[in-house]
Amino acid sequence: MLIVQKFGGTSVGDIPRIKNVAHKVRAELDKKNKVIVVVSAMSGVTNQLVNYCNQVSSLTSDEALIEYDSVVATGEQVTCGLLALELQSMGYKARSFLGWQIPLKTDDVASKARIEEIDGEKLLQILEEFDVVVIAGFQGIHEKSNRITTLGRGGSDTSAVAIAAAVKADLCDIYTDVNGVYTTDPRITEKARRLKKITYEEMLEMAYSGSKVLQTRSVAMAMAHNVRVRVLSTFEEVNDNSGTILINNNEEIMERRMITGISYAKNEVHVTLVKMPDHPGVSAAIFGALSEKEVNVDMIVQNISQDGKFIDITFTVGRDDLERAKIAIESVKDEVKYDHIAIDDNIAKISVIGVGMASHCGVAHIMFKTLASKGINILLISTSEIKVSVLIAKEYGELAVRSLHDAYGLDKK
Repeated sequence: MLIVQKFGGTSVGDIPRIKNVAHKVRAELDKKNKVIVVVSAMSGVTNQLVNYCNQVSSLTSDEALIEYDSVVATGEQVTCGLLALELQSMGYKARSFLGWQIPLKTDDVASKARIEEIDGEKLLQILEEFDVVVIAGFQGIHEKSNRITTLGRGGSDTSAVAIAAAVKADLCDIYTDVNGVYTTDPRITEKARRLKKITYEEMLEMAYSGSKVLQTRSVAMAMAHNVRVRVLSTFEEVNDNSGTILINNNEEIMERRMITGISYAKNEVHVTLVKMPDHPGVSAAIFGALSEKEVNVDMIVQNISQDGKFIDITFTVGRDDLERAKIAIESVKDEVKYDHIAIDDNIAKISVIGVGMASHCGVAHIMFKTLASKGINILLISTSEIKVSVLIAKEYGELAVRSLHDAYGLDKK
């Protein structure tokens, strides 16, 4: 078998943990599997590097973000070199590679680059020369400018899945500090239950809605290329019952459960552009400017004044995108003529997710009724075929998660 193993920051947080990772790699090599390892920076390192950047720059210009990429990409370089050294000390022929050495080719969007191409055949040729190849995740190269790029927070997940797709790996194991995907955050309720299987669609919605187990783009890539992904704990022994497997949508799961899980996001900001003249093109101007600044927008609501002359537009963005969003909005102020901007960061987004929604009625009713019974007011609502999301005051976030987990009976197998 050809296996890609990815180890996150907590998994490689210090030298003893890197040695533990090496033993995980050895377990697969002992089975005569071919192994490619993708690693993140050691826990806390990327945050420190980002902090250094923030101390010398506002990071609002494209030029600044290019240098930001150069700085923050160094964390993974340390980890992959250390792991390769440890594997060599165990007697294996191991070699580390940075993203640009593969090369993992990306577009030129600094700090949020997207993967465009990986030469899988070349990577397989490299693997023939070594027992194990260790690759720095989270990073690539924009060929035309010859600059290092990074893929955004959690980008090592995307690196691993992309590499697995390129080499047609039999399995992509994502090792983290939890032993799989749960019905909700087990730190919020002890009733949270590990899921043995979850569909790509459900995992994509959970990741997008706040679950931090996998990066959203990695799930989308796994679904697009049908990569078999398994989420495991680095700190537990692996057996046939370990972790959570991502699978294609199937009727067995759809019929068995109405709701799969509940996601909780508290790092979003509620932005309202107040009192704009109502005329065609207002929304296009606003969201076009946000798109140009690579700002991801989630929930959107438009309200019309009683006299029909003015509108307010409300949307949510990630806290990390707020400064870029402000710059984008300011750039179209003369065009859309908003009176002022109202920003609220005291919010939480709660999402109930499940492919079973397609064949069950009353999901939204249960959600709204449960929140009302706890005195929780809903600020915004967003829906899709397999998700209902609401925005509420942050102080009620964990109460909402626990209450909804009980209401949908997610503690039951």
